[in-house]
Amino acid sequence: MNVREDWVFRGLFHQSTSDDLFERLSAGGITTYAGFDPTGTSLHIGHLIPVLNLRRLQLAGNRPIALAGGGTGLIGDPSFKATERLILSDAEIAHNIEGIRSQLGRFLDFGPSKNDTTALLLDNATWLRPLVLTDFLRDVGKHFTVNQMIAKESVKSRLERVDVGISYTEFSYMLLQSYDFHELFRRHNCTLQIGGSDQWGNITMGAELVRKLDGGSADGLTSPLLLRADGTKFGKSELGDNVWLDADMTSPFVMHQFFLNSDDSITPQLLRFFTFLDHDEILSLDERLKAAPQERLAQRVLANEVVALVHGEEAAKAAERAGEALFGESIGDLDEKMLLEVVADAPSSTFARSEVVEGIDGADLLVRCELAKSLSEARRFLDQGGVYVNNRRLAADAKVNATFLLHDRYLVVRRGRRSLHLVVVG
Repeated sequence: MNVREDWVFRGLFHQSTSDDLFERLSAGGITTYAGFDPTGTSLHIGHLIPVLNLRRLQLAGNRPIALAGGGTGLIGDPSFKATERLILSDAEIAHNIEGIRSQLGRFLDFGPSKNDTTALLLDNATWLRPLVLTDFLRDVGKHFTVNQMIAKESVKSRLERVDVGISYTEFSYMLLQSYDFHELFRRHNCTLQIGGSDQWGNITMGAELVRKLDGGSADGLTSPLLLRADGTKFGKSELGDNVWLDADMTSPFVMHQFFLNSDDSITPQLLRFFTFLDHDEILSLDERLKAAPQERLAQRVLANEVVALVHGEEAAKAAERAGEALFGESIGDLDEKMLLEVVADAPSSTFARSEVVEGIDGADLLVRCELAKSLSEARRFLDQGGVYVNNRRLAADAKVNATFLLHDRYLVVRRGRRSLHLVVVG
């Protein structure tokens, strides 16, 4: 399958600077880069789209470059940002780059290859930090007009907000990113930059600088922005609810649950952007999603595929088992760490060990866990058979004692399908 057919099917193609770009990519041998500003110690799932796109191109016989913005990260990309980014210190950026370096190795092949597709991880601080300001303004700045720069949507949107505006620091970002393209062309014969559609202005300016400074030909290729069901940008850092690729920041279980709970309306697109499933399998999942959405088969496959890509097959299987255990008696098979991840979003309370040893009346337990408003309501729930402790149905006359404890200190109390409460025994 050629690159164009795959990218069009997956909805990954938005714009390109050349009509024959896909044919050249299908033939292989194109060195391509995508940039990653090291604003955090980990990449998140929003970054995963360009990373996987680099992987797709590497599999087609092209050479990927992942460019860490050790230099541009000191400035900050203003593209469609409501406010100016926080300025990071040199030490913070260096620390963040190290975190990103280890993550990229899971997706890109940095080992030697016979057909020169070995991936590179570079830091633009290498050439940006030594720049002399007067030389840069004379040799690079003269090639761009202010009229041209303020016409870019990423800048225009900030200029139109008088309460925010844009600093000269961020205004200069597109010159620095353009210079990156020039340096990568000069050093590594890199002739293609990829990114999201919000980067189109920066990418085309870089291609233009390659033409003006080097007399070379360079291209840009963008993918549409992936939006959540509510219309906000997928992986948008300002939301504060990122799903990180670092397992210590977002566990494989939490990542699995995030994709498992994907809205039906965007699941087909997520399958195309975040997996390497073949087209027929994706189309089959589309049909199953329409015919039996309650099965959530597409979401389960999506969650398993993404977690396997990021953390490995075993982590994906463990996350799936943990999710199933949340509503099954196998909850007792989970280790303590995984158990706490499974119930992380549930409210909790602490009980004295002595009262658990003596035994707690089921109705009293429900009230104390705020799963019933009164003892009479609690007894009704028990009579209806809808109360579970560690996923074992609780009889109406049963008492909960120490024999119920998981890891000798936890009770997962559930009413119905979704109402959970974690009891921690002191």
